[in-house]
Amino acid sequence: MEKVSKRILDIAISLLAIMLLLPVFALIVIAIKLTSKGPAIFKQQRAGKDGEPFVFYKFRTMKVDADPFGLSPKSSEDPRLTKVGRFLREYSLDELPQLFNILKGDMSIVGPRPLWLSQMVEWNEWQKERLLVKPGLTGLAQISGRGELTHEEKLELDVKYVETGNFLADIKIILATIVQVFGRKNIYEKRYSETEFTRRERKQ
Repeated sequence: MEKVSKRILDIAISLLAIMLLLPVFALIVIAIKLTSKGPAIFKQQRAGKDGEPFVFYKFRTMKVDADPFGLSPKSSEDPRLTKVGRFLREYSLDELPQLFNILKGDMSIVGPRPLWLSQMVEWNEWQKERLLVKPGLTGLAQISGRGELTHEEKLELDVKYVETGNFLADIKIILATIVQVFGRKNIYEKRYSETEFTRRERKQ
């Protein structure tokens, strides 16, 4: 029953949001196309539930010559970001196309963020528990520090969600995410060791 309720919530929220935000989608696409070369939508294979690959969507925020598997921007001054891309990241608008991933069933509103397929080999058996549920648009890690967390801290919170999450927890995470997005909190990472940053952090 819990899974059915979660799927109903996913469909209801994603469908309503897509219908309401279609004009915003159109404006963002136009802004991206007018200010930088390349496609408006960034597509990449990510690891879904049970490690199954799926095509993940985002609005493109970086220049077309940026490494698609490069490190995530750590500040708004990152030269790889386009002018529109900086704004989209500030308000998490770049994530909006994932509403279509949710409607399709690849993702959920709440769950661990979808990471690269290649990253799975880095995880221990406990960390791989994050793959037991669908990846999410937002999750426990995103409301608990987001960009300020290390890669390991994010994985730990992902597994904690898998082990303790429920329908009520999802509602709380959604509400907390709304507050965080409008407050533009923890967008970029403020602390990390250079070694860990170089070796483990990945674009999420």
